[in-house]
Amino acid sequence: MPLQFADRLNNVETSAIRELFKLLGKPGIISFAGGFPDSAMFDVQGIKEAANQALTEEAGGALQYGATEGYNPLREQLAAFMGTKGVAVAPDGLIVTTGSQQALDLLGKTMISPGDKVIVEGPTFLATIQCFRLYGAELISAPIDANGVDTEALDQLMAKHKPKFVYLIPTFGNPSGALLSLERRKKVLELAVKYQTLIVEDDPYGDLYFNAAPPPSILALSKDVPGSRELIAHCGSMSKVLSPGLRVGWMIGPAELLAKATMCKQFSDAHTSTFAQATAAQYLKAGRMPATLANVRKVYGERAKTMGAALKRELGDAVEFTQPQGGLFFWARLTGANGKTKDAGEFAKKAIEQGVAFVPGAPFYAESPDMSTFRLSFATADVGKIEEGVGRLGKAL
Repeated sequence: MPLQFADRLNNVETSAIRELFKLLGKPGIISFAGGFPDSAMFDVQGIKEAANQALTEEAGGALQYGATEGYNPLREQLAAFMGTKGVAVAPDGLIVTTGSQQALDLLGKTMISPGDKVIVEGPTFLATIQCFRLYGAELISAPIDANGVDTEALDQLMAKHKPKFVYLIPTFGNPSGALLSLERRKKVLELAVKYQTLIVEDDPYGDLYFNAAPPPSILALSKDVPGSRELIAHCGSMSKVLSPGLRVGWMIGPAELLAKATMCKQFSDAHTSTFAQATAAQYLKAGRMPATLANVRKVYGERAKTMGAALKRELGDAVEFTQPQGGLFFWARLTGANGKTKDAGEFAKKAIEQGVAFVPGAPFYAESPDMSTFRLSFATADVGKIEEGVGRLGKAL
C-alpha cells in the first residue's frame, strides 16, 4: 500500500542547493555553492573553554532538560549582545531557537494559514520560500536592488495584497548581498505602522561587515517610529559568527507571538540543546566575540575583494554585480555580452565540467525568476582558490 503523504508536501520540493552538493564529489572541484562559514574561522579554543566552563559551573543545568524559552543565562547574554547593537530587550523578551531557521519555522506555524499572503524579497533565502510554502502561504515577491527592497513597490504590494507579514533580510541578504539603506529601513517601519503588518527581520549576517558598519537594524530603529516596535519580529543567529553546529539562534518579537512560538516549540523539540546554549552563554560571557568578529570580517573582506577583482578580470562585461560590503555572497547576472550565454543553469553545468560550482539564481525567487542570475559564496575558499575558481568560470563562459 503506497504511503499517503500530507497534501502540504505538494507545495515544496527538495532544495536545489542540497541537490547540487551531490555533484561536488568530483576530485579537485572548487565550490562557491555553499552558504557556510569557513570552519577554519571557528574559535575552537574559545568554544572548548566555554564548554568546559559550562560543565564546571553548572553541569546539571547544562546537561539537563531546560525551559522551552531558552537557558536563562544565555538569554541574559543575548539581551546584552543585542544591547551593544542598539536594541533594548529584556532576557524574557526573546526566545532561544535551534538556529534562526527554527525561528522561521515557528513563524510559519504560528502565523500562516493556507492561502495567506506573505511578501518576501525577490530573490530571498531559499529555505524561507520552502518553509512558508509548506504552511500554505502564497508568496509575493517585492523587487530589490543594491540598496535592498524597493520600498515604493513594497508600499504598493502591501496595499494590494494585505499580507499576513513581510519577510526581509535587510543586511547583506542571502542570496543578494544587498544592504537596505537607512532611509528605506525607516520607510519599512512606517509601512508596518501604516498597514499594521508584522515585519520579520532576519539578521544572520549583520555582524559580518567589511568596512563601515551597516545602519542599525530595523528593530533598533523602531524606537524612532512610534507604534512600530510591536510590529517587528527579529531573528538572530550564532551560526555565521561562532558555529553553525551549536544551532543557537533567537527571536525577539511581540509577547503574544513569542508565547505562541514557545508553545509550538514545546511539541517540536522541547528546547534547544541546553549544553549548546550553556556553551554559547559562557562564550559570550568571556568576552571573546569582538575578537572573533574582527577576525572573520578581515578574512571575508579580503576574499570578497579578491573575488570581485577576479570576476571583473575573468568574465568582464559578460557579468554584472554589486561589490558586497559584508555577508558571504556575490549576486551576479549574466549579460549575454559578446554572444556569451545568459542562462545561469547552462553556465552552471559548464562550470561543473571545469571543476567549479555555484548556485543558479532561479530557485531563490518565489515568482518570476531571473534565469540569468547566480550566487557565489567566497566564504570557504581562500584567496588562491578564489583566483583559480573564478579563472575556471571564465573558461566555462
